[in-house]
Amino acid sequence: MTTPASDGETAIPTFADLQIHPSVRQAVTDVGYESPSPIQAATIPAMMAGSDVVGLAQTGTGKTAAFAIPILSKIDPTSKATQALVLAPTRELALQVAEAFGRYGAHLPDVNVLPIYGGASYGPQLAGLKRGAQIVVGTPGRVIDHLDKGRLDLSRLDYLVLDEADEMLQMGFAEDVERILADTPEYKQVALFSATMPPAIRKITTNYLHDPVEVTVKAKTATAENISQRYIQVAGPRKLDALTRVLEVEPFDAMIVFVRTKQATEDVAERLKARGFAAAAINGDIAQAQRERTISALKDGSIDILIATDVAARGLDVERISHVVNYDIPHDTESYVHRIGRTGRAGRSGAAL
Repeated sequence: MTTPASDGETAIPTFADLQIHPSVRQAVTDVGYESPSPIQAATIPAMMAGSDVVGLAQTGTGKTAAFAIPILSKIDPTSKATQALVLAPTRELALQVAEAFGRYGAHLPDVNVLPIYGGASYGPQLAGLKRGAQIVVGTPGRVIDHLDKGRLDLSRLDYLVLDEADEMLQMGFAEDVERILADTPEYKQVALFSATMPPAIRKITTNYLHDPVEVTVKAKTATAENISQRYIQVAGPRKLDALTRVLEVEPFDAMIVFVRTKQATEDVAERLKARGFAAAAINGDIAQAQRERTISALKDGSIDILIATDVAARGLDVERISHVVNYDIPHDTESYVHRIGRTGRAGRSGAAL
């Protein structure tokens, strides 16, 4: 059965609609996600219902959360057995995926996530396997290494994810992947994600997945034509000086400056105020009444610069906003498109930096 992930024309579900574990939902809220991306909206219910999934999706569509959220929701924290294995083609991706599991599982203290990959010493990986990790994220070569030496036991595996499967096969891991699949129980749930669907991957889905739900997502990375996009290369410690210089020389009406953390909204706002700019912070901790006062002040021109996190600026539509600055780079392409869409509204032109 094929589920095309919609482009958001229909009613967008919230994470609350997806029956995920309350602790996981809390962590998702903490990270600042309000509504699932198309791939998450299509994949999470299928995985929660126990179906195998084949996801045709590029990086930057939010696919890591699409499999991490349901796995964390269903894992049994009382058992130390390895219940989920995620295979990734590179150590960088394995680390990224393990970090994402850590973020979404922040309120599940008894769930351990362990990245295992080549090029790193065995010590910490062995210690982690001994302690017991319910979720293992690894590269195929190192996973086989641990399997061969009897240190990784997959006999109680419930969930297997193949992330960026086409990349794995291109890198010559086809035999390794087959070998690992052969070492896992028959009754597990499998999710496979790939940007393309070459015959070799079709073969894996036919041989190892049971009646999978197919999810196809086009990466929505189109930005509005009327927004000019520029960037400045600057060393981290000099970002504030660079921003100050931009504010001095660039004519702007009102501006949103995006940062990653609540703390950074306060810091940057304070430092800009100290330099004589009319700036204010908004983030998820600020009370609704205060938030409304700040936005009114932006509308009427009492303040010109708003320092915001992604979640605090969702749905913000203020005509005056002529510039959006990504002071901290967003996590994914979708967030970037959302952010810069705060300017250039209703046919006006805007600038993103």
